[in-house]
Amino acid sequence: MKILVTGSRGLIGSALVPCLTAAGHQVTRLVRGQLSPAEASEISWNPDRGQLDPAALAGFDAVVHLAGENIAAGRWTAERKARIRDSRLVGTRLLSQTLAQLSRRPKVLVSASAVGFYGDRGEQPVDEASPPGAGFLAQVCRDWEAATGPAAAAGVRVVSVRIGLVLAARGGALAKMLPVFRWGLGGRLGSGRQYMSWITLDDVVAAIAHALATEALRGPVNLVAPQPVTNRQFTKALGRVLGRPALLPVPAFVLRAIWGQMAKELFLSSARVTPRRLLDSGYRFRDPELSAALRRLLGW
Repeated sequence: MKILVTGSRGLIGSALVPCLTAAGHQVTRLVRGQLSPAEASEISWNPDRGQLDPAALAGFDAVVHLAGENIAAGRWTAERKARIRDSRLVGTRLLSQTLAQLSRRPKVLVSASAVGFYGDRGEQPVDEASPPGAGFLAQVCRDWEAATGPAAAAGVRVVSVRIGLVLAARGGALAKMLPVFRWGLGGRLGSGRQYMSWITLDDVVAAIAHALATEALRGPVNLVAPQPVTNRQFTKALGRVLGRPALLPVPAFVLRAIWGQMAKELFLSSARVTPRRLLDSGYRFRDPELSAALRRLLGW
């Protein structure tokens, strides 16, 4: 297929593009700002200014939309929350509206979302049929997915992939945790009872490729491993793999004092998410179990 990818230089995009290329697809990056002189397969856009040439999007069979501000880059000030929201909604809306205008539209749009859609649900299992939760991230995810509406209304098969905590050998949340745990200073966050719905980067990439090729998939699809764990279980598993103790908890009040609302919704919120639609569609996980996944990622 001829595939257009946004957010191609982020954690997921930088792994997805070479994977799709190796599979024989022709991949073009949709990038902000100046094009790279050394990269012929790029198209420029500026969502903030509403700039996206419809003619440049003609002829693509599929689009993967991953662009968005990093939600964990710093404390959520009013300005940062606005950037997080606008970087998702404005770009997604512009892309969807532009695709809808084309006489020959792509068959499928795989657009990123997040398990933040479900909010804080405690120990209650949730899947794609569950209603949205409350809070800033839940509202952003609802609006983010709704912004793909113009493309869906025009007949494009839209898949909103609700992505969990992505574990990668390099980069992402795991890379930030490793130094602390290797020093023996790791431990649970707050009570440790909150569920973490995780997935390895390899499974994210493979699941997106699966969504591109599986015509029966449309609407929300949870990209999480089939075995969510509590924060306490996660920290114990990571400590065991590294051969280090994980006995130093970080109290919830400390997290809230440092990170504010971000701590409540990212570190202390509980989402026990299951990938029902992905499993029902025949997808087989490379990394279904946490300890084995950590051993593989960290080379132990």
